[in-house]
Amino acid sequence: MNKPNTTWISDWDPENEKFWNSKGKFIARRNLIWSIVAEHIGFSVWLIWSIVATKLPQAGFHFTTDQLFQLVALPGLVGSLMRFPYTFAVTTFGGRNWTIFSAAVLFIPTISLAYFVTQPDTPFWLMLVVASTAGLGGGNFASSMANISFFYPDRMKGWALGLNAAGGNIGVSGVQLLTPILLGVGLINLYQATPGPGGIYLQNAGLMWLLPLVVAVFGAIFFMNNLTSARALLKDQFAIVKRKHTWIMSYIYIGTFGSFIGYSAAFPLLIKTQFPSVTVAIAFLGPLVGSLVRPLGGLLADKIGGAIVTFWNFIAMGAATVGVMYFVGIKDFVGFLAMFLILFVTTGIGNGSTYRMIPSIFREENLQKAKGGGEAGRALALKAAKIESGAALGFIGAVGACGGYLIPRGFGASIAATGGPHMALGIYLGFYATCLALTWWYYLRKSYSPTTASLAEARV
Repeated sequence: MNKPNTTWISDWDPENEKFWNSKGKFIARRNLIWSIVAEHIGFSVWLIWSIVATKLPQAGFHFTTDQLFQLVALPGLVGSLMRFPYTFAVTTFGGRNWTIFSAAVLFIPTISLAYFVTQPDTPFWLMLVVASTAGLGGGNFASSMANISFFYPDRMKGWALGLNAAGGNIGVSGVQLLTPILLGVGLINLYQATPGPGGIYLQNAGLMWLLPLVVAVFGAIFFMNNLTSARALLKDQFAIVKRKHTWIMSYIYIGTFGSFIGYSAAFPLLIKTQFPSVTVAIAFLGPLVGSLVRPLGGLLADKIGGAIVTFWNFIAMGAATVGVMYFVGIKDFVGFLAMFLILFVTTGIGNGSTYRMIPSIFREENLQKAKGGGEAGRALALKAAKIESGAALGFIGAVGACGGYLIPRGFGASIAATGGPHMALGIYLGFYATCLALTWWYYLRKSYSPTTASLAEARV
């Protein structure tokens, strides 16, 4: 069972401490590592257009500012939609098998980008199609998180899911840091294209990920596993759609992860439009700090409760948003950057804390329903909770990812209509207020119902 190339594992029981300490944790760690590798590249490909769009005018493309924001936003929308089928793929095909497929399919957006960015006469509609394929990278998160949730015991899910997510999220920072550096180096030149008018090799933005993708695919083939216990019928997983808390948490997750991915996508272009003299290369700092603190959000949630962390985090997000509005208004880049970095930190902490809430919510709900059923009823409830929480992690992640489309489109529309981002930021601020209210109403207010009280006591 310990052999890395064992495809399917049938006897998996991470809640059994003897099993976990003897071999379970080693297998789980190996799968987590390669899950992070594949997810990291997925996020990198998903957000690759956040940098490419800022360089298209320099490469000879004549697109408007609003069109550039559309190229940045569309992968976010497609990635959000792709997360729905990806969520249920793990329990249908196996975590290892789906990781292999989801990594291999990323050759499509990378190679197509490498070709079309060397063709300045490419029409906008076709470039939109090319950019949309990058959304395939956004689907990886849903399957990866659902898969890893089956490998770890409940007491470690917050940390494990936070680490897995952070490893993926940091791919956003990586692509925004490395891409500007490699665009000026003609070391990789698949199409023998000459640099554009600005002296950049824009095709490198796609070509740079080909070798890492090969590594990710073969790593998944040889070092990952499928879990028989993670198999489930679609109808059992679709039960989450009828759960009230699925939709509440989806809404809240738009405020945390949706903000992270949306701001990450829009940040380089926002800097370019509001502070033209500043290099967009500095944009990588935002998603970097947001990614690094995500495990901290999960760890804090494990210790003091996800709902408590999420509640106070939304207050901090609102304050940081007001700060961004102030400093962009007076055109103070240092203040703008500082406030935006704080905003990114809060998105990361919120990502970790909200994701930790999900398994707790579904566990407590199922246990409430199983009261009076004895040990057999409790065992069935816990099994159902694992299946449902795995599906919910992906489903909620899919809904939350729509922020990757809404935020860049909001900035684009705001700048087109008013010349600045204040209108969009005001709308985002109001949205955070509603997320704050929902968190308190359903997960901190003990007087709401016995279930809510139980969730609060269980440190949701």
